[in-house]
Amino acid sequence: MSFLSANNVVKKFANHLALNDVSISVPAKSIFGLLGPNGAGKTTLIRIINQITGPDSGEILFDGKPLQSTDTARIGYLPEERGLYKKMKVGEQSLYLAQLKGLNHKEALKKLKYWFEKFEIQAWWDKKVEELSKGMQQKIQFVTTILHNPPLLIFDEPFSGFDPINANLLKQEILELRKNGATVIFSTHNMSSVEELCDDIALINNGKAILNGKVNEIRQSYRQNLVRLDFYGDTDHLRRELSSDHQIIELEPLKEYSTALIKLAPDTTVNQLLTHVMSFCRIHGCHEILPSMDDVFIQVVKQNKEEN
Repeated sequence: MSFLSANNVVKKFANHLALNDVSISVPAKSIFGLLGPNGAGKTTLIRIINQITGPDSGEILFDGKPLQSTDTARIGYLPEERGLYKKMKVGEQSLYLAQLKGLNHKEALKKLKYWFEKFEIQAWWDKKVEELSKGMQQKIQFVTTILHNPPLLIFDEPFSGFDPINANLLKQEILELRKNGATVIFSTHNMSSVEELCDDIALINNGKAILNGKVNEIRQSYRQNLVRLDFYGDTDHLRRELSSDHQIIELEPLKEYSTALIKLAPDTTVNQLLTHVMSFCRIHGCHEILPSMDDVFIQVVKQNKEEN
């Protein structure tokens, strides 16, 4: 079931067509990756969902109904360009932003205390924002984004400025938010994060949605019949046995066993390969190598560029 969908959205700025008949469907209680190169149209679509700007044509459906101005209270938005007031104290600003989202002072204070203790940032309460590092500011903005428990969360490059430890902390919080019923739209250039977090993705390029679907299914659809085979036996023997039918891309003897990266011949299954190999050596392990989302991203964008 779709919690948010964009249907045939068009947006033009002067002579630039930012969105060209874009349609996406974000399943409820999922993490949805909104991907694309710089200038592809992602931020324009996010701003339309947040009603910062409006589409020239097309519509946004939110929880099954046309998007209304009152729906912004049910959306938490963490923009790529941070929006904290640098001269204000962290606690004062956090309370102010929480109350803008409809929380009363007492409720906002209680929730902020919980999150500040959880992130171990109580000491920041009376500091000015400008005294904090970029990563520290990002934690504050993350807290103020999710504080009112909105059913839809939009994170635009949420890991910017974070070291690996804090990036992993934030990833776990995003997964917990989904577990607790939130729907998350997640925009990033970090494809490893997409593989870790996202259930579904849409790839936008030159204002058009050129790829939609579930992450696992997309990776499967771009598979290249690559197999990593770890084995005990003579590497030269393996090369002689397989080279006439398959392409051996890598073949390397390791300390305890040898490993080979093999591109299977068309219409050959992994089971057929294993049946053949087991006749002359012992198998240590075998698994298919699926393309990374980085590989898929590059291939699809390149192909789209060539077609246009």
